Amino acid sequence: MIRFFAILFFISTLTTQAEDAVAKLTTAGVAEFTAAYQAWDGARFAKAGELFRQASTNTSATVTNFYWLGAAHFHRLLQLQNSPGSSTNKETAEAALDAAVEALLTAVKLDEKHAESHALLGTLYGMKIGDSLLRAAWFGPKVVKHRDLAVALGPDNPRVRYLLGMCQFHTASKPAAWLETLATLLAAEKLFETESKRANASLEPRWGRSSCLTFIGQTYERLGQKLKAAEYFRKALAEHPADHLAKAGLARVEKK
Repeated sequence: MIRFFAILFFISTLTTQAEDAVAKLTTAGVAEFTAAYQAWDGARFAKAGELFRQASTNTSATVTNFYWLGAAHFHRLLQLQNSPGSSTNKETAEAALDAAVEALLTAVKLDEKHAESHALLGTLYGMKIGDSLLRAAWFGPKVVKHRDLAVALGPDNPRVRYLLGMCQFHTASKPAAWLETLATLLAAEKLFETESKRANASLEPRWGRSSCLTFIGQTYERLGQKLKAAEYFRKALAEHPADHLAKAGLARVEKK
């Protein structure tokens, strides 16, 4: 009997140690992700992704690990696609997209009510469509499924609204759709403001606010409201000086 309890204690100790190791990896990954976001540094996004990958391969891995792994790959993808002057490696970008989808699908399997994972999946499937009608027929229903789940599960989540607005921005082609995009993004801005007043838990996501402001600026620019566009580009740069899209936008609308 003593031996039995000794074995149980040993197993419990190993489990606790494994959980502690995963928590340390995830915490380090979030810190690296935050630094990567501020500097818009692809190498640091990749480093954050590796930390989350290590955490997610542990038997104690949770939806949090896979969510952050997907978020890191998603931002690595954006960095590859959008950095000025970058010689984007198409295969690397596609690999990041596929890795993000895989991680986030695991996240929603672990927690089918994880709104941000659904929002990211909807966005990523939209990116897979590109300009292809054939891919739209295949991925379109997945976009709608995950988008609708995200909104239903996280109506007050700022990243859910921001990602929805980002997708609307890339698909809108008429003024009425631009106005709808603007309404979504302005709603996200208010939710980000509310979120900023709450204490931040160590593993809680807080990314997206400055990018949301940039997209608001771009939407105002599309609508021909240059003064409002400049206002939001400046707001974005005040929070995220490395935002090259906001810098370029501000230069455009201030050009005489």
